[in-house]
Amino acid sequence: MRLSRVVKCVAMLCAVSTLVTFCFWSTCATRPLAAVGDELSSLDGRDNFVLTEYHKRGTNSIDGQGQAEVIHPDQYHEMDCNINTETTIKCRREGTEVYLPFSFIKNYFEVYGDVEETDGYERLEFHHSNSIVHPPRPTYTPATMFMAFDHYNVENRDRVKCITASEGVPITTQWNKDGYHYPIQVAQYGLSHHAKQIVSGEPDQIVLEDGEEENLSAWVLPDKKSQVKITQQAARHTQVVEFLTSDSLQTKGISIVSDEKNNKCITMDVKFVTNGSVTIVVETSTGETINIHYVFTSTFINFDGKSNIYYGMGERRAKWLRLARDLKFDLLKGLLLKLKPDKIKSSYGLVRVNEIRFHGHGWVDNLTMSHSVHQQQFYDAANWLVLHQDQRGGWPIMVQRRVVAGILELPPGWYSAMGQGQAMSVLVRAYLDSKQDKYLQSAIDALNIFEVDSAQGGVRARFMDKYDWYEEYPTTPSSFVLNGFIYSLLGLYDLKETAKGDAKARAERIYTSGMTSLKAMIGMFDSGSGTFYDLRHISVGIEPNRARWDYHTTHINQLLQLMIIDDDDIFKTVVQRWLGYLKGKRSRHN
Repeated sequence: MRLSRVVKCVAMLCAVSTLVTFCFWSTCATRPLAAVGDELSSLDGRDNFVLTEYHKRGTNSIDGQGQAEVIHPDQYHEMDCNINTETTIKCRREGTEVYLPFSFIKNYFEVYGDVEETDGYERLEFHHSNSIVHPPRPTYTPATMFMAFDHYNVENRDRVKCITASEGVPITTQWNKDGYHYPIQVAQYGLSHHAKQIVSGEPDQIVLEDGEEENLSAWVLPDKKSQVKITQQAARHTQVVEFLTSDSLQTKGISIVSDEKNNKCITMDVKFVTNGSVTIVVETSTGETINIHYVFTSTFINFDGKSNIYYGMGERRAKWLRLARDLKFDLLKGLLLKLKPDKIKSSYGLVRVNEIRFHGHGWVDNLTMSHSVHQQQFYDAANWLVLHQDQRGGWPIMVQRRVVAGILELPPGWYSAMGQGQAMSVLVRAYLDSKQDKYLQSAIDALNIFEVDSAQGGVRARFMDKYDWYEEYPTTPSSFVLNGFIYSLLGLYDLKETAKGDAKARAERIYTSGMTSLKAMIGMFDSGSGTFYDLRHISVGIEPNRARWDYHTTHINQLLQLMIIDDDDIFKTVVQRWLGYLKGKRSRHN
């Protein structure tokens, strides 16, 4: 009897325990769970976190009868993601992982990437930066390539309206839609083609006419009145081809067939005594024929919307002109005046140069075609810099520049240390290649602007009344742009390594002062995850101006180049850290 009573007691206790446990579990599933510490309650800003509310989120959490859907831990389903209590987006959950749309990640975190397909397999290419670091060459001299400027394509930039036929340099629309000469852009155009010439070397040329063979069978005359003959030019000490026909572009003109598919650059020396012109007839990938006319007008470029593009050669009649044209870009820039870029890329590639036509009375020599004309394009930039340098030794920029509206502004006529420095780099290379003193003297004269304070119309600023800084945009107060300053230092270095005597000592003094400032101030441009474009947040007290990734990469490329010139450990340390930022690394926090 005693054992029976024990069994009954145990059975009763088990039943009561089971009932209590069931009631407790049921209550936990339907009523609020008391917050455990401040961390839990802070998740939604309330005192309790209600479990049933979690299941009400998302489109798949509640069925049509209002019953909670049972979700397997590994089931893939849609859910809402709330970003900083400001934005809700649709995400995906699979087990313990939550997946955010990459389109959101790209914009929110300013990263880059696309789905790429290779050999039938898809993968996401993810990058923190969209820029490329170009390792510097082991040595650097003023006669060698400027940084990695062989990768620069200035003429292909959207803001470049065209390469003028009058002087062979870019016209920009960056801050004025009508177009103007920007010395920085002219210098970069020259440096890029100097670098490309080093990489590619002298191109093979096809000589269409040089006046030496005295065989004119290749020339086609439009009528009996038109003439073409070989004549002697005493001033040039050579024979040239003289042509005489109507000035009117409504006539065919005197022509020579080229039928060239591979070589799409043309050079010639030409002189007119009438209102003549040169026309290059090209064929596009759609079979259309476009006429590119080089005419005497001050208008840089025009397109009639049909089949005629016009480039102005200025008003230099009765003078020998050197034309060196990349017809691919002349065609592109003309079509862009009327057509959308997408249509041009798909339908208007240059596939053939059919013929060259001449109108009016004039002479032509050294008519050639080639794959590139880099050397002539380099000298076009150098010659423009010599011709347009003012009495102060600078290249004034004749447009208004608003760095920060109402705070950092420059009226037309300002100078840029970056423009002065990169011009020096062009001119020094032109001097070393040609041995013509005019290029070196122009580079020396450019030093003058570095010794004038920005408040007085120069480019020199002072940081904390201690460090000299050469301003890309010499505003008052100063902005202290980093990339423009380093470009100016490279120009000063090129000059100090090339000049002699007092000019060398002067360039070295200005350069050394700037390098001292850079080493002391470089850390101010480090944001911990990238770089600052300038120091406006310090000098003006406004929000920081973070450098875009392409500018951040420019900063790295510049410091890598300076490391070849000056092996100071500060550059090595900073470059290593900044390279890490390109891969998503961050500086340590407290």
